[in-house]
Parts: sequence; structure tokens; C-alpha cells
Amino acid sequence: MKIQFPALILAAALSTPVWAGQPVMDVYKSPSCGCCGQWVEHMQANGFTVRAHNTDDVAQHKYRLGVPPGQGLCHTAEVNGYLVEGHVPAREIKRLLKEKPNARGLVVPAMPLGSPGMEMGNYREHYDVLLVNRDGSTQIYASY
Repeated sequence: MKIQFPALILAAALSTPVWAGQPVMDVYKSPSCGCCGQWVEHMQANGFTVRAHNTDDVAQHKYRLGVPPGQGLCHTAEVNGYLVEGHVPAREIKRLLKEKPNARGLVVPAMPLGSPGMEMGNYREHYDVLLVNRDGSTQIYASY
């Protein structure tokens, strides 16, 4: 007996696997930005399934997700309904997903050297990961 699968089911079975509990992250980034690619690699190395979307209009996603004015950088991500802006470490994103605060998400202002995707040997700048509250205000979530 030969079993035939509809093309759609077969295509789904052959696509990138997503196991239960593994966060899927959509990243909107400039196609020419190297640090964005390195940050995506950091996310993948830490267990995230990443769907990277190269776009020349990242701003539309920043607006849609509610990135506070002046906090936007070269890449914006969305995971489980939260925004992630800039070079946020995977550890803090996992914490966010575990704690599930009533917030928009996380942002790392500027592009601090030593943050994921901005590595420069052993050099590290101090930086804060900010929690973006529903009203757009921010508060320190973690410090590095």
C-alpha cells in the first residue's frame, strides 16, 4: 500500500523544524548590516528559531511594534508578541518569555561594544537592557 501525502503536508514536514517550546523569532533587518547577522547568529546559538526578513523599511516594523522614539536601531525583532530592539542578549529575552510581564518588550539603546553582535575582542561597554512598558515608558531590566 502506497501512502500519498498532499504537497502542503509534505512541504511542512520538510521545512525547518520547530519543536514545542522553542521560541520562533521574526527579525526585520537591513540586508547590508553585518552586526544584524551576528545578532541573529547569537539568537540561533541560544536556541531560537529565527526567520530573518531583509527589508529596506525596518521603520514600519518599529512603529507597528511600538519601539519608543529615539530607541530604534538597525534591526527589530518580534517573539511571542514582544518586541526586541537592538542588541539584546538572548538570556534577557528568555527571561522575558519566562516572566511574561505586561510590557511591549525589550530594547538596548545605541550599539554598545561587547553586546551580542557588537563583539570587539574582550572589550565591553556598560549598557542597560530596558523593559518597554505598555505606555512607552522604559525601566532598567538588566545591566551589563
